[in-house]
Amino acid sequence: MTTASATTDDSGTGDAGPESAGPDSPGSAQAGAGAGTGADAGAGADPGSDAPQGEARPEARLEAAVRAAEQALIEFEIAVETFRVEVENFSRLHHQKLGPMYSRLDELDAQIAEAQAARTGDPEDIRKADEARARVMPMPGVEELFHGWMDSEGLFPEAVAMLTDQPVRPPQRVRPSDEARKLYRELARKAHPDLAQDEDERMRRDEFISRVNAAYARGDEALLRELSEEWAAGPVPKEWKPSRSEELYARLEWLSERKEMLTLVAHELEESAIGAMLKLAPDDPDRLLEEIAEQLLTQVGEREAELAKLVG
Repeated sequence: MTTASATTDDSGTGDAGPESAGPDSPGSAQAGAGAGTGADAGAGADPGSDAPQGEARPEARLEAAVRAAEQALIEFEIAVETFRVEVENFSRLHHQKLGPMYSRLDELDAQIAEAQAARTGDPEDIRKADEARARVMPMPGVEELFHGWMDSEGLFPEAVAMLTDQPVRPPQRVRPSDEARKLYRELARKAHPDLAQDEDERMRRDEFISRVNAAYARGDEALLRELSEEWAAGPVPKEWKPSRSEELYARLEWLSERKEMLTLVAHELEESAIGAMLKLAPDDPDRLLEEIAEQLLTQVGEREAELAKLVG
């Protein structure tokens, strides 16, 4: 996940530069969480070039701090969302590609335990065989009961698509293409809801960004290009000109709270089982799936040979 950090130039406006931080990595989001989202983000701001010379506007430094904090927060949100998509796609592809191998290993373990129990008749071996068989046939979970339509977190995206007459397009790779990531970042920076200055504009941006996120999650470059054209043709947001220092302080406080919430989200993603696996291969997560598959195939072969010795 791309590092989301903000550097403050001489004007104090904050130039965010995720591209300069190197390849995406889960830990980079946490590093970006400390980007300037407080009042100190604009401590070195120019007092304001639009004011008469020698007459600095009182709100100028606050405005610069807010701009820097907004940009830092947007970059951080992009980093968190990018990693969330990778974690979700990796989890689903992990289940699709490796689930059958894990099931085969569980079945072989159960057969080996049963063969061992049949040979020895030892009560302890029989108990272990029963436990191994129980693991192969667990109690049905939510996903099984609803035939793959939902889990404890709610409806799967495929189920939502079916119910809303949308085409079902599961992810093909863990990480969308470079072009899709570029388009996504551009759209997120232009249309982010946090840049709205009234409720109607926020609602418009929220609806648009939800479509951008859905297209990015599928790695749909064509749709992202269409969305980019749609946004370019839409209404131009009005320039924000705050009138009171209190509004600027309130804005900074909200941005800081939002940053803290995103920091918690990033931490949970990084500490999850799938997030931990992605840390093993941040540059090529798809290759990691192939390596795990190779290891599982080797284990399957070893279990089959062990079972053949017991029953042969």
